[in-house]
Amino acid sequence: MRDDRAGALIEDGELQAGAEAVVRDYGPQILGYLTSILRNDADAAEVFSQFTEDLWRGLPGFRGECPVRVWAYRLAWHAAARHLRDPYRQRGRRLETTELSRIADEVRSSVLLGQREARQRGIDLLRARLSPDEQTLLVLRLDRGLSWREVATVLAEEGEGVDEAALRKRFERLKERLARLAREEGLLE
Repeated sequence: MRDDRAGALIEDGELQAGAEAVVRDYGPQILGYLTSILRNDADAAEVFSQFTEDLWRGLPGFRGECPVRVWAYRLAWHAAARHLRDPYRQRGRRLETTELSRIADEVRSSVLLGQREARQRGIDLLRARLSPDEQTLLVLRLDRGLSWREVATVLAEEGEGVDEAALRKRFERLKERLARLAREEGLLE
């Protein structure tokens, strides 16, 4: 468990200091992850608050079976999943953008941002079309560099495991889908 400062504090029984270290050391990464999968700053902030509560409540039962960083992402993922399953939230309806708004965005992107920035924005828009599960897979594996075992640990439901080979296959299909979408949008040649 002594993979980092937070892990060392937790192992030494300094739970409050360990919780503070988790939030200070991994909080910005986790908030960024939540923002990317929830696609809304307010929702991400709300789920981040829930994550910190879950962290505090769960810390005494942390068994050290995985690195603290992976456990923190697991808590964040489960808090986000609860948020997404919330019946009140599911009744809400996002405003649909019109075709004209999409075209206006394209013009602004290409003229004001330049080709490189427009391409990155296009990639961001493609990623925004992914489900939270798919976003999680991309963020944890590509952006955060977690191993397949660590990603499987984060995504596992309580008492169940996630097959690493199945995750890799899902990731390959996701990459193929993103490449196809990017070609359709003119981001790849």
